[in-house]
Amino acid sequence: MLTVSDECILHALLEKIAHKSNNFLGFPVAKDFDYLQLMPFLQYPLNNLGDPFVDSTYGVDTREIEKEVIHFFAGLFRAEPDNYWGYVTNGGSEGNLYGLYLARELYPKAMIYYSAATHYSVQKNIHLLNMPSIVIKTQPSGAIDYSDFSATLKLNRHLPAIVLANIGTTMTEARDNVGLLKQILKENAVQQHYIHADGALSGGYSAFLDPRPSFDFQDGSDSIAISGHKFFGAPFPLGLVLVKKNNRDRIAKAVSYIGSSDTTITGSRNGLSPLILWYSIKRWGKQGLKNRVDHSLEVAAYAEIELNRIGIEAWRNPNSFTVVFPTPDKAIKQKWQLASEEGLSHIICMPNVNKSQIDEFVRDLKMGCVSQVPPDSFVMGRGGCIV
Repeated sequence: MLTVSDECILHALLEKIAHKSNNFLGFPVAKDFDYLQLMPFLQYPLNNLGDPFVDSTYGVDTREIEKEVIHFFAGLFRAEPDNYWGYVTNGGSEGNLYGLYLARELYPKAMIYYSAATHYSVQKNIHLLNMPSIVIKTQPSGAIDYSDFSATLKLNRHLPAIVLANIGTTMTEARDNVGLLKQILKENAVQQHYIHADGALSGGYSAFLDPRPSFDFQDGSDSIAISGHKFFGAPFPLGLVLVKKNNRDRIAKAVSYIGSSDTTITGSRNGLSPLILWYSIKRWGKQGLKNRVDHSLEVAAYAEIELNRIGIEAWRNPNSFTVVFPTPDKAIKQKWQLASEEGLSHIICMPNVNKSQIDEFVRDLKMGCVSQVPPDSFVMGRGGCIV
């Protein structure tokens, strides 16, 4: 039973989170979600143990829902109708690890190529997989430097190639062109190759853009990973990885204990995550998702114009939610929780962001200060908390 002190801690924590959530422009997390209808499922130990497409001895699961989610994204990413497989992950980083792991099993002597703008988790994944790698230069936009990639590939054309394509880099949301990467591999006669697309944020909505970026299976990707909590929105991190089934079949192993196949990274998997994605897809539908994209692009264009209007050199890549500008002072960074790197910061105009929030942010930058923000009220100690 919770004591008064315990309840006080929970209350203070909730107040802090609610306050911090109000001013939140620097990270790609959509907040316009409502999953109260799923609350009854919190009564059960949902575990999608093993392969989503293989029945398990453990039946308290949502694997049928998970399969619907996988089918939806297979269509969105133009996978071959009879040659795809995937599962709902804990987030984009796990999806990247799975894609690289599968590539390594197919080509154990391969060299991995990724750009300097690649998410930090990829370097960690490469270290875990104990694979050799080469970092490729980037263009000013943040996209991979195709000339440097081609020149570097020539030096190692005797090795199979595993290429990590960024479908939206962390700081500038630049997209690498998968079709062009595929062409460069062909021109250099590297026949044994594998392209994994890290689509953490941008991959979730790129299929709704016009012109459509080159990123999916028809364009040349062998696997794609996205984060579900970013564009779609969720109360906790989750994601999805989609691969070619014939590649996955080469590494699958049966496990009698669970009555399923060991084809995922973690084995036990959160059964709520597929429900979250399924609910979001059903709630919005394809047209609703397209409308969310259009709204975000409109707000991002507005933010870029307004920042430049007050003399701030802001810019963004074509058809992206992310607006980049010189890093402001510490108080503004803290209030708006801005991600910053090498003198640059950004705001990400997720579907919940509106023009009035942009106006307030621009006012803060114009004044060179922020409105008075009450200090965090969450203080933990042996005696409980102070509110």
